[in-house]
Amino acid sequence: MGDPRKFDPTFKGPIYNRGCTDILCCILFILALMGYFAVGILAWSQGDPRKVLYPTDSKGQFCGQVGSPLEKKPLLFYFNILKCASPLVLLEFQCPTTQICVERCPDKFMTLVKALRKEDDREYYKQFYFKSYKTCLFPHINYITRRCLPALETLKGGVVVVDNKTTFTDDLGQNINATDLLEASKKSNVVVEARAVAMRIFEDYTQSWHWILLGLVIAMLVSLMFILLLRCLAGVRVWVMIIMVVIVIGYGIFHCYMQYASLKGQAGSDVTIKDLGLQTDFSVYLQIQQTWLAFMIILCIVEVVIILLLIFLRKRLLIAIALIKEASKAIGHVMSSLFYPLLTFALLSLVIAYWGITAVFLSTSNEPVYKVFNTTECMYSRDTCNPETFNSSNITTECPDAECLFAFYGGETLYHKYLILFQFYNLFLFFWCANFVTALGQVTLAGAFASYYWAFKKPDDIPAFPVFNSLGRALRYHTGSLAFGSLILAIVQVIRVILEYLDQKLKGAQNKCAKFLLSCLKCCFWCLEKFIKFLNRNAYIMVAIYGKNFCTSAKDAFFLLMRNIIRVAVLDKVTDFLLFLGKLLIVGIVGICSFFFFTGKIKIVEDAAPSLNYYWVPILTVVFGAYLIAHGFFSVYAMCVDTLFLCFLEDLERNDGTADRPYFMPERLLSILKKSNEGVKTVD
Repeated sequence: MGDPRKFDPTFKGPIYNRGCTDILCCILFILALMGYFAVGILAWSQGDPRKVLYPTDSKGQFCGQVGSPLEKKPLLFYFNILKCASPLVLLEFQCPTTQICVERCPDKFMTLVKALRKEDDREYYKQFYFKSYKTCLFPHINYITRRCLPALETLKGGVVVVDNKTTFTDDLGQNINATDLLEASKKSNVVVEARAVAMRIFEDYTQSWHWILLGLVIAMLVSLMFILLLRCLAGVRVWVMIIMVVIVIGYGIFHCYMQYASLKGQAGSDVTIKDLGLQTDFSVYLQIQQTWLAFMIILCIVEVVIILLLIFLRKRLLIAIALIKEASKAIGHVMSSLFYPLLTFALLSLVIAYWGITAVFLSTSNEPVYKVFNTTECMYSRDTCNPETFNSSNITTECPDAECLFAFYGGETLYHKYLILFQFYNLFLFFWCANFVTALGQVTLAGAFASYYWAFKKPDDIPAFPVFNSLGRALRYHTGSLAFGSLILAIVQVIRVILEYLDQKLKGAQNKCAKFLLSCLKCCFWCLEKFIKFLNRNAYIMVAIYGKNFCTSAKDAFFLLMRNIIRVAVLDKVTDFLLFLGKLLIVGIVGICSFFFFTGKIKIVEDAAPSLNYYWVPILTVVFGAYLIAHGFFSVYAMCVDTLFLCFLEDLERNDGTADRPYFMPERLLSILKKSNEGVKTVD
């Protein structure tokens, strides 16, 4: 599988005299970005985010828009909220009743008959009067979505009331039930119950934000300490883990034997699994000897396999531990690498923000569409209409109760026809740019850590500012290679998104063959994405070292790993375990400490703990933030391990320990491999 690397006497680590790679892909990426900016400009010129920010009345006007006649009327009021319980709300996202913008929501019961009796009531009723439509007013609440919804309360026993009333009568003498209002309100606004909770959560953040920041700083310090301690504790933790696994399996074997022995002689315990057949109550199988005998045999096989692997793979396990220790040492000499994830985070935030803003403008670049709404049978129901000419049309003659109301935003121009393609292009470029930013971080860190490994006398031979130099080389020479690898990954990710979309569409279908085929495709592309990420990661390391194009680097990295597949498997699993243990430890420490602090269980700082509505709000925030911080630190550490591993494999194939071709690996790795450098000594 590929030829071992030939000796090159001029090679001393990452090559500085290199040329531009994958120029065509670099040009394609630049053109795609220019097209992306063009789509953004087009979306920003056509879109109108006010359609998202402001509720829209039946005339298509924005409630509360600054500078408009409705500036002082920011709230949307539904004339007949009961119609919002119609399935039409779910189909067209619009309640089939007249809607107007109001300054404030109704806060008391009022009918037209009652309003005509007093001047004050008449003035109050006028705020919610539209043309000749009659409406029955009752207390409403202004929710965070700027819509007036009934001020419903649920008493003990599940009784729903409005202003302590379960029913009330409108002008037509019809009784309105508060329960019906509840159902209508739920369909017209999915956050009916969220306002109070949201306000309490906001209050909790205002009371605890400084303590949350302190918790995140502690998580950062613990993460840094954990990485530095891996230099001396990695071996101990790995061996403790192996011993614990062996002991647990051994206990399992002993437990199975005791169960097997205890069932001996009991009536019915000698029945075989074959004779017992398929049973829905699985506890039945635990009452027969053969089950425990099978468990014991399986555990014995696993135990023997683990012991044999330890015997035959002991040297490879020692190499993995030594590389992990060396990675901790490398990060200690290249401390600036720990702060690089901040740049990656900032760039990813920029990419996500541009994608999100462009998506909002694209989705709001439609024109208002008006449709005919009616309560009785009408042949023009749900037809498109023009509100300016509607009253003079024959629709009002044939359907007296019909109204031309705003329904949704759409359009039939050339731009609107290709709007879905613009959204698709926005999504595709989002994946491409996000993968490019991730690739840039990987190749930058790989170049910095490769500079450390190939420094013969560490740290004297390590170049100054290795992270900055590596970043400069990546942007100057290898933008095309990074774009190439990111493009391949983006294509696979977009295909996965399309498959997920098709899966959602086929959920109600009865075609089991299509569902099975779709599930197989989803599984295959998931595996393909994982493989491409693995291949890209190692290809970027080779790009950082040798400065070759993406395909050549990917081929060299793949065959180099295949020639050392057992070492790859051992190192990968050991590293994954240590990083998982580190994340679990950091999140656990910070989470437990924050729990005891915010719940007031630490007597020393009990008075300092803030008074909260939900103590889980800052705790979950700290836990989630601690995980992100730990993930950022350990992503650098994982990249360091992978880079040093590839450099180690290259070192073995390039050099033989002679004075002309000395090994660059540290002394502990040389001693594990029982190799040495003639006449020279590497600095460990």
